[in-house]
Amino acid sequence: MSTVKSSNFIDNVWDVMSLVTGYPVVFLLTLLTTFSFVKAKEAVSGEAGRVAGREWGESIIIAFVLAMVIRAFLVEPFKIPSGSMRMTLIEGDRLFVPKVEFGPIIPLTKIRIPGFVKPKRGDVIVFKYPVTRDKDFIKRLIAVGGETVQIADGKVLINGQVVKDGTIASIHYYNMGSYGKEGAAVTVPPGNYFVMGDNSAASHDSRFWGFVPEELVVGKAECIFWPLNRIRWIK
Repeated sequence: MSTVKSSNFIDNVWDVMSLVTGYPVVFLLTLLTTFSFVKAKEAVSGEAGRVAGREWGESIIIAFVLAMVIRAFLVEPFKIPSGSMRMTLIEGDRLFVPKVEFGPIIPLTKIRIPGFVKPKRGDVIVFKYPVTRDKDFIKRLIAVGGETVQIADGKVLINGQVVKDGTIASIHYYNMGSYGKEGAAVTVPPGNYFVMGDNSAASHDSRFWGFVPEELVVGKAECIFWPLNRIRWIK
C-alpha cells in the first residue's frame, strides 16, 4: 500500500491540533498550566459558566474553520502507513505538505490557484491516486512530460542518459510492471509525471499504473514533524 492519509479519528484530531497549535503536547500543557480544577469547577457554574461555555464553543468553531482553511490552501499534514518510501520515509512518519508552492486546488472544484514553481525531478510529492482518485499517494518524481524514462541495471535513464545526481542516483530500481519492464522506454505525456517509490522492490507506482496528471498533485513533502527523533527535511 502507498496511501499517506489516515481516516482514523484520533489521527484527524491530531492533525487539526498540529496545524492550529503546533504539537498536541503543547496544547495539552498549555491547558494544564492555565486552568486548575478549581477554576474549571467555577467556570461551569451559573451565568459565568454559560458565558465561558459560549466563548469556548466559539473558539473551537473558529479554530476548526481556521484549520480547514489552512489544510485546503496552505499546508496539510499526512501520515505514512506503509514502507514503499523506505528509508526516506518510514511507517508512522507525519509530514507537512505545503500547497502554496505548486498552487492549491479550490475544494470541490478542479480549479488550481497558480503556484510559484512546477514539480521537478527528485521532489517527493503527494498526489491523488490516478486510478481511483479517492486516496493520496506519496512517491518521488522521476520524469516530467515529454521525457523518456527507462530502468536499466537498477539505474534510471532519462532520454537515454543515466541520472547521476540526487537521491535517485543512489537507489536501485527494479524492472517491474508494464511501464517499467526490462528494455521498455516510456515517454511521459505532456502535463503528466512518472513517479516511483524509494523502496523500489515494494512500491506500487508508475511502473504498474502509468502516469500522474499534474492536476492530481497535492503538494511537495517538505519535512517530517513527528515523531521527535525523526524530525528532518525530506530530500
